[in-house]
Amino acid sequence: MAIYNLGSINLDNVYMVPHLPQPGETLAATGFRQGLGGKGANMSVAAARAAARVIHIGAVGADGRWAAERLLEYGVDTRFIATSTVATGHANICVDPAGENSIVIFGGANQKISADDLGRALSEASTADTFLLQNETNAQTEAARLAKSMGLRVVYAAAPFDAMAVRAVMDHVDLMVLNAVEAAQLEAETGSKLADLPISDIIVTRGSKGCDWISKSAGQIQHFDAIKTEVVDTTGAGDTFTGYVVAGLDRGMPMGQAIGLATRAAALMVGRLGTADVIPDLKEIEDHRFN
Repeated sequence: MAIYNLGSINLDNVYMVPHLPQPGETLAATGFRQGLGGKGANMSVAAARAAARVIHIGAVGADGRWAAERLLEYGVDTRFIATSTVATGHANICVDPAGENSIVIFGGANQKISADDLGRALSEASTADTFLLQNETNAQTEAARLAKSMGLRVVYAAAPFDAMAVRAVMDHVDLMVLNAVEAAQLEAETGSKLADLPISDIIVTRGSKGCDWISKSAGQIQHFDAIKTEVVDTTGAGDTFTGYVVAGLDRGMPMGQAIGLATRAAALMVGRLGTADVIPDLKEIEDHRFN
């Protein structure tokens, strides 16, 4: 089994700030670092560190070749990451002392993924595999439709939230993952409760309040508590959670067990400063004593 991830690859520019910037405010950062990021890259690294076989489908500019090499170092299959004439996508991230963040994203090469690259990657897929996508690349609708027609499990992380993008892929999705704000936006846009949408499983993440799993087949909503821990930086925690859930399902775990594993991974992640480069692996999770 394998996970095919049509996902963004960003260069993360992270600024430590005394508070999140207000409109019109010029703010001096107290620290800076650059690393590998992007919701797609984060999820690929998380799934690979959760012992899944991960094939990333994406694009970088000449300035981002090191990012593709970094993914390879983390165990991700990078054969289908193209080099574009457009600059690599990047994110400018401000993080305050409480670990909260604000993020501005430039899509760049993430919006230049070709249908040929997508087709070549999925030509190797089988019905036992999973297809993962988010809202930071082009070709989402075509990719979800193709993956579904091939019999793959389609998992959609509906972020950054865009109502039109969600509507376009919804009929092809088996599992949707979104946060509480995005869930409220989706219900407002569709005029329907999440449980009434044509999606078998939906996970709503609620930060320190845990998450809810809405199972259409079982006709129930199950809540999972978060693990209390010191928060250093919430950036990438949701992506880590999603990557671990998908990896757990790919490895044959029931949903509840996969969510439990992902919750522990996210709890470790929020205690670290960074994104893809600091996502915990399975051994770290197994060795850690959670409260």
